[in-house]
Amino acid sequence: MKINQLKAGVILSYATQLVQVLSGLLYTPVMIRLLGQSEYGLYQLVHSVVAYLGLLSFGFGAGYVRFYSRFKAKNDDEGIARLNGMFIIIFLVIAGICLLCGGVMTARADVIFGDGLTETELSRAKCLMAMMVFNMSLSFVNSVFTSNITAREKFFFQRIVEFLRALFNPFLTLPLLIIGFGSVGMVAVSTFLTIFAFVMNMSYCFNKLKIKFSFKHFDFMLIKEIWAFTFFVFINMIVDQINWSIDKLLLGRMIGTAAVAVYGVSGQLNSMYINFSTAVSSVFIPRVNMLVADKNDNGELTRLFTKVGRVQFLVLGLAVSGYVLFGKEFIGIWAGNGYEESYQIGLFLMLPVTIPLTQNLGIEIQRAKNMHKTRSVVYLLIAVSNIFISIPCIKLWGIKGAAIGTALSLLAGNGLFMNIYYHKKIGLNILYFWKEILKLFPALAAAVAAVVVLKHILPTQNPPVLFGVMILYCICYTAAMWFLGMNASEKDMLSAPILKLLKKAGLKR
Repeated sequence: MKINQLKAGVILSYATQLVQVLSGLLYTPVMIRLLGQSEYGLYQLVHSVVAYLGLLSFGFGAGYVRFYSRFKAKNDDEGIARLNGMFIIIFLVIAGICLLCGGVMTARADVIFGDGLTETELSRAKCLMAMMVFNMSLSFVNSVFTSNITAREKFFFQRIVEFLRALFNPFLTLPLLIIGFGSVGMVAVSTFLTIFAFVMNMSYCFNKLKIKFSFKHFDFMLIKEIWAFTFFVFINMIVDQINWSIDKLLLGRMIGTAAVAVYGVSGQLNSMYINFSTAVSSVFIPRVNMLVADKNDNGELTRLFTKVGRVQFLVLGLAVSGYVLFGKEFIGIWAGNGYEESYQIGLFLMLPVTIPLTQNLGIEIQRAKNMHKTRSVVYLLIAVSNIFISIPCIKLWGIKGAAIGTALSLLAGNGLFMNIYYHKKIGLNILYFWKEILKLFPALAAAVAAVVVLKHILPTQNPPVLFGVMILYCICYTAAMWFLGMNASEKDMLSAPILKLLKKAGLKR
């Protein structure tokens, strides 16, 4: 049953990602044109600021799965009920703090954004900020139920909810944009879908999973232990917020909303790219915790780490190589005039982040072993240096300068330091990992070589020609990986669901 849940979780994760990508391809250009560059930049700017309130969770969500696995291994149902009770209290308090802090931020928006906004933009920013703060506070409470669903490996339901959110978002938002509600309409839809997900998750936990809450004997020693674990997860959250949000804030203060919009286009593509990698690794979080809790076998963890890493690279390789080959022409058609710099910014963001995205499962292995502290501290130092590097880079190279500062920090921390740490301290065989990953490169090179010549012959500035060549590249990439790169297990993972569907349709015995 759990294996089926894992496969269903991965398939639905990618189905959700596919919907989000199609939404981005079809809906985003319409949204950008209806909003205009200034308001789109304002929306991106406010979102990046409110995202910092997400730090109030202090990483407790990540701690839940680890401590749930511990109680589950002991068959301690009462311990799980107490854990649930403590977490619901903690996140209700956090939601209240979020509303309070968000209210102060909204009232002092002029201080946060400086002179980069006009009076009209500042007024709109306050409205957006108030709505996003409410959305964030509700997400905190919802995280108690989503964490419980994850810990119990009920990925099918969880991914269905995510799929529906991704599917309905553009269909609900577009009419409001056409009517003229602008970015306020976008945030209103987002809030509605957050409420929908909250009700669905809470109902599933109570009615199907029979979740229990115990408020007896509030265990302060357990809270202390959880905090000791999650504190460094919290530091890692700060790092992520700095790396992916500070650039927009700096650009908004130093240049203006138009610059944020240009950066935001590449940032949105980069977010899609990041989400593709977590679609696989996220469903293995409970399994990693159980492996560490049961036997902590580094050989088995290395094999799982490598297996997931190869699957992630199969997807990431197609995405990043496709962006390198076709990104410039695609952004010109997709986003329109005024976003020419977005292609180069995307390169600075996507190429360096490919290394840690391929190794996403390693983060969960560190947390399961409670060895994530060093990584968090080193990453924090590098992220802070990113701020000081980005400011002069923006002055020298404008919008691209912000991306250059982020790229340098990613290469230093996520690339060089982290691989040494995995090998020397965590106990993973990183040489074996990269040896297996590099086996996929000949197939990648073959696919790229097959299309590069064709791309230079055909007029890819023409949209139908560009999309035709992109589809051809996907076919070449898949064929090259199938015959030159993938092993038997990966081929079975890809072919098994297809054969099952064919059998159900009566097309194959």
